Amino acid sequence: MKVLIIEDEKELSESISAYLANEQFVCERTFDFNSSMEKIAMHDYACIVLDVNLPGGSGLDILKELKNQDKTDGILIISARNSLDDKVFALNIGADDYLTKPFHLPELAARVNAIIRRKAFEGKNEINCKELKLDLTEKNVKVHDNPVDLTKKEYEMLLYFVSNKNRVISKNAIAEHLWGDNMEVSGNYDFIYTHIKNLRRKLIHAGAADYIKSIYGMGYKFSI
Repeated sequence: MKVLIIEDEKELSESISAYLANEQFVCERTFDFNSSMEKIAMHDYACIVLDVNLPGGSGLDILKELKNQDKTDGILIISARNSLDDKVFALNIGADDYLTKPFHLPELAARVNAIIRRKAFEGKNEINCKELKLDLTEKNVKVHDNPVDLTKKEYEMLLYFVSNKNRVISKNAIAEHLWGDNMEVSGNYDFIYTHIKNLRRKLIHAGAADYIKSIYGMGYKFSI
C-alpha cells in the first residue's frame, strides 16, 4: 500500500517513513504545500499522513482540495494543535482520524492501518476470497488454511489485486502502487511480469485457482 507523508519536519518525516516502510508500506514524502498539491493531483494513495502547518499553506486546505476532487485517499491529520475545536473541525471537513504530536510511531502505524481497513476492506482484519485468506494484521496469506510463503512485494501485489478484483489494472498502476517514487520503469515492465509469474506459481502450487489474468495491451485482472 502506498502512503504519502506530508510533514515539513524532515527528521520526523524520515522517522515516520522508515517505520511505515518496515510495516510494508511504500512511502513518498513532501515537505511543503505546493509540492504536496502537485502530488495529490497526480497520484492516489491508500493513506495520507498530513501535517496542518506547512510552508506555503495549510494542510487543511490540502484536505479540502482532496474532498473537492472527490478523492478517496484516507487522511490522518497529525498536528501539535490539541484543542477539541481543531480536532472536530478537521474531522468535519473530511479527515479520517486526528493524532496529536508528539506521538508514538506504533500508534501512528496502527491508525494508518485502521483507516485503510475501514476504507478498502470494510474494517476487516481478515479478507476471505474463495480459498484465499489474507490476514491484514499479520500480513500473511493462506490457501485452504495452509500458509503460503510470499515475499513482501508478492503479498502487496496480491492484496492490491484482491482489493481491485474484477477490475483491469494497468502495469503502470501496479508499478506506482508497489514502488512509488523509488523507481523509474521507462516503459519496461518485465519486473512486474516476473513478480506476477512467481505469485501465480506459488498460489497455484498451494491449491488456489489461477485468478490472475493477463489482459493483452491493458494490464492484469484478478477475476473471481
